[in-house]
Amino acid sequence: METITLGRVEVGRVRELQGPFAPAGDLVPDAPREHWEELGPDFWQPQDNVAVLALQTWVLRSGGRTILVDTGLGTDRFPMETEPRPDLPGLLAAAGVHPEAVDLVINTHLHGDHVGWNTTDGAPTFPNARYLIPAPDNAKLSGDDLHTKAVAPIIEAGLAEVWEGEFRIDADLVLEAAPGHTPGSAVLRLDSGSDRAVFVGDLLHSPVQLLEPAHNSCFDEDPAGAARSRKTVLARAADENRLVFPAHFGGAGYVALSRRPGGSGRNPATQVEEFVL
Repeated sequence: METITLGRVEVGRVRELQGPFAPAGDLVPDAPREHWEELGPDFWQPQDNVAVLALQTWVLRSGGRTILVDTGLGTDRFPMETEPRPDLPGLLAAAGVHPEAVDLVINTHLHGDHVGWNTTDGAPTFPNARYLIPAPDNAKLSGDDLHTKAVAPIIEAGLAEVWEGEFRIDADLVLEAAPGHTPGSAVLRLDSGSDRAVFVGDLLHSPVQLLEPAHNSCFDEDPAGAARSRKTVLARAADENRLVFPAHFGGAGYVALSRRPGGSGRNPATQVEEFVL
């Protein structure tokens, strides 16, 4: 597990997989090819114009607790013909994080690739953890298949804390609503000592969206709302020198505001200044 220490918080990454995912034009339909051409091979394959995505979970040690940010796809929701198949509990255990040792699970939103390992065979995968679940997503999805398999068992076991608006986890970590991708999408803000970071969930699927934050992914349920949240969070990250941790591309980085030729002066793009993990 790759780690970095930010103030009093240790941040680690457990990556289940990284590879070609979908045609670039399908993933972020508004992004022109010339923007994709600015990305390296870790994010885009030029020979077939395919976006490269990662599936990863962030592991935080904060305030004496072990915290997971999102839990991947799980065993019965994996759509890609890839071997070996993802095994988040196994990868966590190999990194010294056993399921019983997890104290808190954060679901940044309730899409299937962020809640899959909430459960294993219908039971909570992390039996001693509290699970933080965004109320707007919980209300919207209640009763559907994903909710039944990956969220309802957590609630029925009395392990869920359903929250809305803002939720302080400890002195260094705060969850904040950032709706658009889903009604309950959230970001996790880290302020510890002199260090600043933000875990943005699915506000970003590819660094191509840093070049033009108005460009949405095909998975954004409210495109206008997602673009608003993305611009707000990225502008704050640039202004406050926050390290940006995405859900689906391999690398956390600092971003800076920039003015792209022909771009809108009201909506400056961002660019990665440095990848650090």
